[in-house]
Parts: sequence; C-alpha cells; structure tokens
Amino acid sequence: MSLVIVGSVAFDTIETPHGRREKIVGGSSTYCALAASFFTQPKIVSVIGEDFPEEAIDFLKEKGIDLKGLKKSSGKTFHWEARYGHDPNQRKTVKTELNVFEVFKPDLPVEYRRADIIFLGNIDPDQQEEILAQVEHPKLIAMDTINLWINTKVDSLLKVMEKVDIFFGNEEEIKLLTKEPNLIKAGKSLLERGPSFVAMKKGEHGVLVLGKDFVFGVLAHPCEKVVDPTGAGDSFAGGFLGYLDKVKSFDEIALRRAAVFGSVMASFVIEDFGIQRFKNLSYLEIEKRYNQFKNLVSF
Repeated sequence: MSLVIVGSVAFDTIETPHGRREKIVGGSSTYCALAASFFTQPKIVSVIGEDFPEEAIDFLKEKGIDLKGLKKSSGKTFHWEARYGHDPNQRKTVKTELNVFEVFKPDLPVEYRRADIIFLGNIDPDQQEEILAQVEHPKLIAMDTINLWINTKVDSLLKVMEKVDIFFGNEEEIKLLTKEPNLIKAGKSLLERGPSFVAMKKGEHGVLVLGKDFVFGVLAHPCEKVVDPTGAGDSFAGGFLGYLDKVKSFDEIALRRAAVFGSVMASFVIEDFGIQRFKNLSYLEIEKRYNQFKNLVSF
C-alpha cells in the first residue's frame, strides 16, 4: 500500500516555559510524515521556499520519505509563530506568514494519484477538494482541519468531509464545528456528515475513536515534562495512518492498534522542540512505549 500526505512544510518559531526556538523545521506534513516513516514510506505533497535548508530535505529523505511532491518556489517558506503557557493545551498564535504557501496549488505526481491512503492535512478545504479531484480510487481518505477553516470556510469543509473515511479533530475543533458542547454528541453528529470514523484528540486526556458501531479510547502517555506540544496531533495522524499502511488492513483490530501507535508517536514528539525527538528515536523505543500503553489499560 502507499500513503500520501498533503499539508504544510514550514518554519515554526516556538516559545514555551522550557525555552524559545526560532524558525525550526515544522509543518503538518513534516510531523505527519516523520511519524509515519517508522511504519511505512510516506509521500509528501507541499511547497517550500528558497530559504528551506537542504539538510532538512536530506533528513526527510534519510527517513525514507518520498519528496517528489515537494515543490520549491521562489520566495520564503511558510512561517508560523506561537507561544505556549504552562498549560500545553493553551497557545497563542503570534504570527502567520503564508509566503509561498499562499499560492500553493496541490499537484499530485502521477504515481501519487494511485495511493491507497490519502491524508488531507489542515490546509484550505478548497485545496483539499482539489486533491480529491486528482486521486484514483483510494482505499481510505482521512482529513484534518483547524479553527480558521471552521470559522471562514465551513461549507467547503463540510463538503470535503462528505467524501472522507476518517476525520481527525481536537475537542475544541469538533465542538466548534458542530456547535455541540457534548463531545460524544458532537462526534456522532460528524458521523452523519460522511466519515465512518472520527478520531477525537483530547490532549493529555488521550484520544477517542468513534464509529457508527465502534468506540475505542486511548489514554495519553503519562508525561511530567511537555517541552513543546507542537505537532502532537499531526504525529498522531502519522502514526495512525502509517500503521494502517503497514498492516494493509482497516478492520477493528487494526484501527485500535493504529490509535495506540498514533498516541505513542504523539507522546514522543512533545518531549523536545520541533522534530528534534524524531531524529534520535528508534523503533525499539516505539515498541517499548506501545507495550507501556497496553499495560496502562490492562486489568
């Protein structure tokens, strides 16, 4: 099988109680693909500027990530700046500079169009629609979004949602999208919009995967020191979809294990700034933490 990830490759400036990092490599596609690369060989569709470092591109290639869909354009790379307080769930966006991403027109290489799994990262829903118009009979389509599109392009977003199999969203986004204060009712409301499953991310409280006749919850890994929460949701999606691509199955057992592996990958990325933790992460560590997750819920 094969996994195509469409989203941003960016620079992030992050400030947390543990320090500040200027223009480190980030972006939804970057986190998602790196997490998935421990299970499969994902493909990225995105755009970068002339200022994006070659060493970062080399690192992505070293991880087995296919970059034929990553285009370099004249100008600067997308840049996002945020500040976190002592509560990692609360952040303030300081600056968003779209730069080359503002005129990004997703164009899938021919071999990408036959991918089995398509992940539409949290980009403009009109761009997500353009991607869906290019793919050929994928076995699974997943999508994510952000508050910006819920507030400004909800009709377009809901139109895309009708065509996807899995919707990833955090608790705030799901409640905002459905205008429903109860998370379970909100999730069921989204299931009526088209997806077969809704993965509801709840930060340090874990993840709940909801289907029409399916519900599965995963605790978050106990963590005393959250260095940088950026990319946790994208890493969850990468671990989740990367595992499904690896096992070539979408049955109930595979979905449960995918949710655990997604939580495992999210638990690692928050231990350091940006993508740094993925640079020294081994699959042995992933297996060890997967077993720790199992022990958390065994009784």
